[in-house]
Amino acid sequence: MTMSVNTNTGAQIALQNLNATNASMSQVQNRISTGKSVAGAKDNGAIWAIAQGQRADIGALGAVKQSLDRGIAAVDVALAAGETVSDLLLQLKEKALSATDASLKTSARAALNEDFKALRDQIATVTSNAEFNGVNLLKTGATGFQALANVAGTSSITVGAEVLALGGANVTIAATQSIDTLTKAAASLTAVTTSIDKVSASLARLGTKSKALSTHLTFVGKLSDALEAGVGNLVDADLAKESAKLQAMQTKQQLGVQALGIANQTPQLVLSLFRG
Repeated sequence: MTMSVNTNTGAQIALQNLNATNASMSQVQNRISTGKSVAGAKDNGAIWAIAQGQRADIGALGAVKQSLDRGIAAVDVALAAGETVSDLLLQLKEKALSATDASLKTSARAALNEDFKALRDQIATVTSNAEFNGVNLLKTGATGFQALANVAGTSSITVGAEVLALGGANVTIAATQSIDTLTKAAASLTAVTTSIDKVSASLARLGTKSKALSTHLTFVGKLSDALEAGVGNLVDADLAKESAKLQAMQTKQQLGVQALGIANQTPQLVLSLFRG
């Protein structure tokens, strides 16, 4: 090996190795501090791009979950109000049936009629107030709504309106319906009986939609969790493995410093050749 005071090849090689060790050690420390093996595009562009795409889907699934949550709440409010309407109809049937008794005194019929009208008006109050976040599925003119079902916005779950307002297709009782005469009582009994059957069918449809929304919400939650786990598999660092690497790098760094120190002493050996 040529000895020269101008060029210290050994020191250059030792310095190159030490620099490489320091660079690797810096990378390992970064993985430990961030908890990620791919923290940015410069770490691994392809993996980072895939992870970013999946993160976008996870964020979009959050919007889907919010839409489904709002939908479930709107349907639950409608169901609660619809069940109240159904209970009111049962009470109306009792009043109407009692009013078909031809032997009733005028005062008794009048009392029944007042109760009937109070219950009738309560249906209007319930249906007009069955609203959540601006959505009312029971009032006159209700149109239903659509809840998001996927991240692309191309699929949705539609919930149709079930109008339970007075004088509608389901509650055929008119807003002025009464039982103050025998004839009106008979007509009211028919209307109430028909309304009970139709309201029950409406509530069954709403119940089915509520279950569909809840089932899809559960699926979206599981899908979001799976995507998060997938992103973690792509970019998260194995901290146990990185810790072991760090210890090895620290040892290698110490050895590199010692090697560089030894290499830097080589030119001093040249002086010994000139000593007498």
